[in-house]
Amino acid sequence: MKNALWPNLFRGWDRTESETVYTLKQVPVFKDFSKKEFTELEKLVHHRTYASGDFVFKNRAPGEGMYVIMKGTIKITIGTRSGNEQVLAELEEGDFFGELALFDNEPRSANALAIADSKLIGFFTADLLSLQDRNPQMTNKILMNLGSMLGERLRNTNNLLFEAQTKSNDDAGTAD
Repeated sequence: MKNALWPNLFRGWDRTESETVYTLKQVPVFKDFSKKEFTELEKLVHHRTYASGDFVFKNRAPGEGMYVIMKGTIKITIGTRSGNEQVLAELEEGDFFGELALFDNEPRSANALAIADSKLIGFFTADLLSLQDRNPQMTNKILMNLGSMLGERLRNTNNLLFEAQTKSNDDAGTAD
């Protein structure tokens, strides 16, 4: 009989970095970072906890930065809880969200709601700006990685819109 305790007991036992660095290493925004850069980043980030049902942020709230999920589950939605809520994504450990706030001062475009007790890492605009003064090369890495990811997401969105438009045109043609 297999004992379910054993795999959990030894997971990460030989890990040399903190849980924060381990989590940040999973995020493409911080890809190609050196050990020294992760150490510096760890000093900048903020830890936040949210109970199930708590909002991390609400639509139209000021955007202060991005979050990385260390533990828990976050639901990204538009609309309200009163029946017209649309779920855009359900995010889990290692996922990140809210990164557009690092680029502009626009309000949030969606809600982020904890659907399980969650522990998040916050990386805020003020952190990025202070890093820019101390380590411009590291800041450029972050911005280039963010730009690359946002470009990929935009291309995927364009493909989805194209597919939806093509389907709509096909459906309109069969209605005749």
